[in-house]
Amino acid sequence: MILSECGAMTVEEGFPGQRLHVLPRPLVRAALSRPGTRSLLVTDSGYFPRAKAHGILREKPIREAVILVCTGGSGWCTVGGIEHTVRAGQAVVIPPETPHSYWSKLDDPWTLWWMHLDGSELPDLLPAASPAPVHTPAEQVRAVTLIEEIVEQMGCDESQASLFAAAAAAWHFLAVISTSADSAGTPDGVVDRAREYLQSHLAERTSVTELATLARLSTSHFAALFRKQVGTSVLQYQTQLRMARARELLDTTELPVARIAAEVGYPDAFYFSRQFRRVHGTTALRYRALGKG
Repeated sequence: MILSECGAMTVEEGFPGQRLHVLPRPLVRAALSRPGTRSLLVTDSGYFPRAKAHGILREKPIREAVILVCTGGSGWCTVGGIEHTVRAGQAVVIPPETPHSYWSKLDDPWTLWWMHLDGSELPDLLPAASPAPVHTPAEQVRAVTLIEEIVEQMGCDESQASLFAAAAAAWHFLAVISTSADSAGTPDGVVDRAREYLQSHLAERTSVTELATLARLSTSHFAALFRKQVGTSVLQYQTQLRMARARELLDTTELPVARIAAEVGYPDAFYFSRQFRRVHGTTALRYRALGKG
């Protein structure tokens, strides 16, 4: 069978066990004007098990982003004129207004979870979720669980509560797939490993040069990559981690401030106190006395 140029499935009768949910377009327009769903909205979603001869051709772009998660079999997609193989465990992220096509392999048909996304925050969320059309999420099981939840919510009803629940799960889904299992050698992977190192060596003195050496990069290159990915410098990020742990210890223990300072990497309690006040606008003891929760 050939792909449909209008964007319809090549198999009109569908697939045994499939699920398919498409919001009426007047409802989409209304949801995009409401708090909770105007930032991110799932407009369409579905599940196609062993979708033999499934294919889509969209030469005329659509306004929604298209997300595919392959959980079995294999297929292909073409985005921006470049063809990519799609295998089980991989996700495809196709930006809005992008001509594309995708299709299942005939002798190894894929099982596909999919959704379309719209909303005002979408342009900022997609690049963070996937700079390339096809990648392998590090948390594959979590990604599949979330898109299953999205399809489930979309199948409940068309209430604002269900649309909001699906949007919340979609937001979480995009966060989960932002880290690829195959990104270890990429700039993002280098930064992710550095963040993990800082988190697990909170009380140790770790310099930017040491982290750059571990990443096999120059200090200046590593520092620039880290700031671009995380949004802060290495020192600022380390301070954030230490202060978060200090707040936790102040809230959950009776340890003296000097002991807490040492626990989070500040052997000089006076320097810790100055840093704490600079970040929080109050002293550690006054913070401990505040009512919380």
